[in-house]
Amino acid sequence: MRRRLKAALAAFAIAALLGATPFAADADPVTLRIAWIVPAADAPLSLFGHPGIAQHAGKSYATEFVHFNGTPPMITALASGDVDVAVLAFSSIALAVENAKLEDLRILADMVQDGVGSYFSNQFVVLTDGPIKKVEDLKGRVVSSNAAGGAIDIVMRVMLRRHGLEDKRDYSFLEGAFPNMKAMLIDRKTDLITLVPPFAMDPALRAVAHPLFVQQEVMGRTQVIALTTRAGTIEKNRPALVDFLEDELRARHWYLDPANRDKALKTVAEFTKTPTSLWSNWLFTASDIYRAPDGKPDLEAMQKNIAVAHEAGFVPADLDPKKYADLSLIEEAAARLK
Repeated sequence: MRRRLKAALAAFAIAALLGATPFAADADPVTLRIAWIVPAADAPLSLFGHPGIAQHAGKSYATEFVHFNGTPPMITALASGDVDVAVLAFSSIALAVENAKLEDLRILADMVQDGVGSYFSNQFVVLTDGPIKKVEDLKGRVVSSNAAGGAIDIVMRVMLRRHGLEDKRDYSFLEGAFPNMKAMLIDRKTDLITLVPPFAMDPALRAVAHPLFVQQEVMGRTQVIALTTRAGTIEKNRPALVDFLEDELRARHWYLDPANRDKALKTVAEFTKTPTSLWSNWLFTASDIYRAPDGKPDLEAMQKNIAVAHEAGFVPADLDPKKYADLSLIEEAAARLK
């Protein structure tokens, strides 16, 4: 008995010296509650759960994906601890720090960017046979976005302000979820809708509507959405977060690889319960939104985006996102894949 006790104590001491415990292998995976809006857009690609990509899932971490209609409500969820990771827009990052006082907010990785080369740019769409031919024609009309204060909402408001139009004075605002935008426009409940993929690619909508302008015209290059968390979550669960980011990068590389295109399209179509034809002409090509292959966000672009929103009066401060970024996790994750 004494020999067994001494052996157990020795094993524990060795494990402690190595920075582990003898029970680590039996530890439950860390559950990461991840906020998202649109599949194959702002959402992590691991949402689709294609078998064999996520090598650490179920081992060091598990995921619970929580759906939102826009990024601003995610600020409250992060503040209350209802989610651990959120896909925040450049505008909602500024609002989270300045209005919600989340000084411990940390930018982890890129999700999607706009205005990069010939890649897709978010669209602001009107009916082709309708009365809106130029931005000024929206005076006295109704405009819509998915969430007030989100990235595409702020871009819309900046463009309208540049043309002398102010909310409530010159136009009315009607919020609506992305899947409802087409019906809102066709039923003439609104005169302008804001669209991201895949909704902008809907053939039935494209037959009756067209972009009045696109985001690139307003903002140039935009770090639209970034993956974020709080400093306490990093401190508590850093190894699990790095493992998740490694798997997310691995998924990004897999989905963007032309060799996997047929499987990738099938996976997305099955997850969304939509026909493959909705995705086949653009998804994961240069006609899609841009995702940085190394997973690193463009913080310089984000700073410029926040500055534009601030100058237009839509965010309270000209925030420097570099002060709220911790890219060491995505860098560590990327290094493992080399």
